Amino acid sequence: DRVLVRIKDLTLDKADQEVWVRGRIHTSRAKGKQCFLVLRQQQFNIQALVAVGQHASKQMVKFAANITKESIVDVEGVVRKAYQKVGGCTQQDVELHVQRIYVISSAEPRLPLQLEDAVRPEVEGEEDGRATVNQDTRLDNRIIDLRTSTSQAIFCLQSGICQLFRETLIHKGFVEIQTPKIISAASEGGANVFTVSYFKTSAYLAQSPQLYKQMCICADFDKVFCVGPVFRAEDSNTHRHLTEFVGLDIEMAFNYHYHEVVDEIADTLVQIFKGLQERFQTEIQTVGKQFPCEPFKFLEPTLRLEYREGVAMLREAGVEMGDEEDLSTPNEKLLGRLVKEKYDTDFYILDKYPLAVRPFYTMPDPANPKTSNSYDMFMRGEEILSGAQRIHDPQLLTERAKHHGIDLEKIKAYIDSFRFGAPPHAGGGIGLERVTMLYLGLHNVRQTSMFPRDPKRLTP
Repeated sequence: DRVLVRIKDLTLDKADQEVWVRGRIHTSRAKGKQCFLVLRQQQFNIQALVAVGQHASKQMVKFAANITKESIVDVEGVVRKAYQKVGGCTQQDVELHVQRIYVISSAEPRLPLQLEDAVRPEVEGEEDGRATVNQDTRLDNRIIDLRTSTSQAIFCLQSGICQLFRETLIHKGFVEIQTPKIISAASEGGANVFTVSYFKTSAYLAQSPQLYKQMCICADFDKVFCVGPVFRAEDSNTHRHLTEFVGLDIEMAFNYHYHEVVDEIADTLVQIFKGLQERFQTEIQTVGKQFPCEPFKFLEPTLRLEYREGVAMLREAGVEMGDEEDLSTPNEKLLGRLVKEKYDTDFYILDKYPLAVRPFYTMPDPANPKTSNSYDMFMRGEEILSGAQRIHDPQLLTERAKHHGIDLEKIKAYIDSFRFGAPPHAGGGIGLERVTMLYLGLHNVRQTSMFPRDPKRLTP
């Protein structure tokens, strides 16, 4: 009749209560007539003591000591106040005195990696010669790696980003939509697209939900968002590129100026950052133990710089670049450091990009033919969103497509969607894994993709 209790709820107010707990054997250590176990659930753990006495025989102590690590067990026992803080456990003020223990699922004795090695900061491992686990070993054995307290915290926080994204936009009056991922033509007119067999013809995996977001705006939904997979056939083996990632996409009609949309997107991200600070401190601190990082800083309202101002800052720092040249990754990072030094923020917007470096559907700036109504948003010096006011006039869109040398027949459906009256609108796409990586100050997007896909990895 006992109720199953979560390890994270085993605190001093549960002292002297009989409880039933299910968890994994994290570590075990036999000492004379007693055995110390550490039971783990997700990122929480507690010390459990099996000692010869009224409720435990010598055989039971021996049995407990021989249970393999990572086995799932049910434990019945009494919560006791610890005589001193239990180091190495999240529940430091109490321990569990075991009366009965049952093995629910036994793990093999030999593990492909040790969890204590997988959560050890790399610097500590280098200093004292203890093992750390490299990225490929982690990803080849992802199921085990995802059990670590760090991975548990990363993906709990990532779930929180999605939750806060939805909450914020629904509160702002947006409608969530679901868009096709199998499409008849490359969604952004580029070559970086996966071709798939589709009955007697070919189809493509969507590079973006943009066409369908825009069609919904044309259908008078006004404000839409979607959360879903995005596919990019780019042979990019970098710390921040994946061939499949989760896109947090926004599209919105505006009344007077595309900055209405820019401000709405920026505020959405600020609300996410604030929500993470308020709701996920435990997870942030857990990740910080293995990957120390300065807390993420942002301003409210968000800092917005024009592209020419960013270029001027880079030139002042010794970078040589033209007015219409796109930012390279090193220059992005340098600009992020310069902005942090000057404005004390890790999050900012770069507005009014040169028209020459943006896609054909980007609205030119009516005041300056060399610039465009487009913007990127950055976290810790890396781009997490690319967006723009879209051209909603089919004639201008056709002209811009011709200028870019795009086959009009291939984007006919896209241009036709604006022929029946389309409101001015803008939007952008956010990479979920990048936001998680940069908010936590991690060094590789594969750490924030549960089962990453890149040019060299298709499993597990």
